[in-house]
Amino acid sequence: MILAILQARMASTRLPGKVMAEIAGRPMIAHVVSRALDAQEIDQLVVATTTGNEDQPLADFCAVHAIDCFRGDSADVLDRFYQCADSRGASVIVRLTADCPLHDGGVIDRVVSAFIGSDAEYVSNTLPPTFPDGLDVEVFTNNALQLAWQNARSPLEREHVTPFIYGHPEFFTLKNVANETDYSSYRWTVDEAEDIDFVRAMYSEFGRDNFGMNEILELIRRRPELADFNTMYERNEGMKQQRENASGSVA
Repeated sequence: MILAILQARMASTRLPGKVMAEIAGRPMIAHVVSRALDAQEIDQLVVATTTGNEDQPLADFCAVHAIDCFRGDSADVLDRFYQCADSRGASVIVRLTADCPLHDGGVIDRVVSAFIGSDAEYVSNTLPPTFPDGLDVEVFTNNALQLAWQNARSPLEREHVTPFIYGHPEFFTLKNVANETDYSSYRWTVDEAEDIDFVRAMYSEFGRDNFGMNEILELIRRRPELADFNTMYERNEGMKQQRENASGSVA
């Protein structure tokens, strides 16, 4: 069974409550779930949030809208994923994050299909990234997740779920899905106020929810100024800072 686990929480250092931020009349989490469910290769989807009181509004939203929700550890996200996958009987896990309201079901399907058609234990479109930031997809076996859960030790590995897997190619067979054109410089995720301004502009321009990567790219080609909202931020800034802190580097 292929289970999409959508990682979500209300707490955020840079943009608290972002997963419930309003976009085109609906909370961001509603758009993320809707767009993830456009993927044809996913059997089930569950929102994995924390047991913290701050995430009760997110759990309540899921309950009202009949969205499967699992609640687990706040800091140890790897444990949350493992317990969630185990409780749902998943054999394959698709990791998505709730701060990406421009997820493309076609891109998700492309990565899942590459996983199904290979003998890899981990397939993503981020090694290296060639898709816009915010369209990241990771697919891995339950066995790989279990081994990571049992062996990962560092805070970075526990918080970001998959670094132990892709950081140990001697243990796991890895595969990357590359786009024909490198669009990794585009930032379509939401970590800063300017990011959500960009996303709101996209929804306003299209006036609907079912637009994909190629339509956004075409719009930006015609109106390049729309891409200027958040160009000051780097890809994966949070993880980069964590790596620097762990290694003792000075930012």
